[in-house]
Amino acid sequence: MEMLTIPVIGMVIVIAVLLMVANRYRRCPSDKILVIYGSTMNKGSAKCVHGGGKFVWPVIQDYAYLSLTPISIDANLTNALSKQNIRVDVPCRFTVAISTDPESMTAAAERLLGQTAGQIQDLARDILFGQLRLVIATMSIEEINSDRDKFLDNISKNVEVELKKVGLRLINVNVTDITDESGYIEALGKEAAAKAINEAKVSVAEQEKNGEIGKAEAMKETRIRTSEANAIAVKGENEAKVAIANSEAFRREKEAEAQRVAVSAEKVQQAKAMADAYAAEREAELARAERERSTEYANVIVPQEIEKQRRIIEAEAEAEKLRVNAKGEADAIYAKMEAEAKGLFEVLTKQAAGYDKMVQAAGGDANKAYMLLLLEKLPELVKTQVEAVKGINIDHVTVWDSGAEGTNGKGSTANFVSGLMKSVPPLNELFDMAGLNLPEYLAKKKAGEPAVAEEIEEEKK
Repeated sequence: MEMLTIPVIGMVIVIAVLLMVANRYRRCPSDKILVIYGSTMNKGSAKCVHGGGKFVWPVIQDYAYLSLTPISIDANLTNALSKQNIRVDVPCRFTVAISTDPESMTAAAERLLGQTAGQIQDLARDILFGQLRLVIATMSIEEINSDRDKFLDNISKNVEVELKKVGLRLINVNVTDITDESGYIEALGKEAAAKAINEAKVSVAEQEKNGEIGKAEAMKETRIRTSEANAIAVKGENEAKVAIANSEAFRREKEAEAQRVAVSAEKVQQAKAMADAYAAEREAELARAERERSTEYANVIVPQEIEKQRRIIEAEAEAEKLRVNAKGEADAIYAKMEAEAKGLFEVLTKQAAGYDKMVQAAGGDANKAYMLLLLEKLPELVKTQVEAVKGINIDHVTVWDSGAEGTNGKGSTANFVSGLMKSVPPLNELFDMAGLNLPEYLAKKKAGEPAVAEEIEEEKK
């Protein structure tokens, strides 16, 4: 019994292992990419499998799928700037999908795993818009409109590189009608249509002219052959009717008349054929003139209109620049004046505070404070008095004194010196001119001498 139990247990273990292996073996459908992440044996951040299957180790590994279903993206680009600085609208429809290239699959696993189809579509649309604008900026309107193969090739080259970075590839590009805001493309189409119509008209006129000329030539040949046959017949008749003179004369007269009529008719038909040919040539010349006028319009008027728009934009930009500069200068002047005003306010405030403290130091007596300020300025006032006579250049002074006394009891010499000293502005007069009073201690006289102020008053009298 024990010997039977051991094989049964072994069989159960084998079956369990086989079931686990079968449960962890993942097959990859053809329209998906199997991404195994976790421990990948140092083979990158993830292992990507397209087709077939792989064993996914439990606990240390997990898996997810990336769909290869193509994504259709509408990229209706508007106001894109071309090489000629003309803004165009380029409605496009792109079809993209995740690439099965090994390098691209790894990039897709790193950047798109877990993203919804809408999120992938938004990411691809941003890339497509940027590259489409870049391609349009390197091409002219004529290249975009006429050489579609080159335009689509440039788009594919630029877009493929950027899409590959996120694991996508471009499948198809469909560009519908391209328009521009200035009507330049429409003008090119009208020019091409007018050119084709004019060429067709010229060809029709040429064919009609050839037909009329051929018809006139055929009629001419018919008449010549008919006349020759008639002449042969008439010759035979003449040989048969030699004897009838009168009839011969009449016959000849009629023949001459018939010949004249035939020649006239031939000339008339030739003239009509020439007139029709000239009319056809005139139509062809008018068509050619219309084509040249359209060409000149496209070559001269359209570039001038574009140049006009460019100058208007440049003028608006220059005006905006002047407005910005003027506002900056005004702000700078305002800031400078505000700083100067603040500085002056601070100086006056500090000066007023100093005067207030000086009055407080003088016990609240403004006159005493005024005395303190006056003591500081006294050396300058005395210096002013000295400077008044300092510059006088007196080398020699000769005074003739007779010894007689003047009205004030002084001699001539004393009066000269006294008058010279009185020419110096006294302190009390300086203070009077300034609207101030000289302190009493500066103006009081010595014992036995008159005060300076009193002496000056006596001299004035």
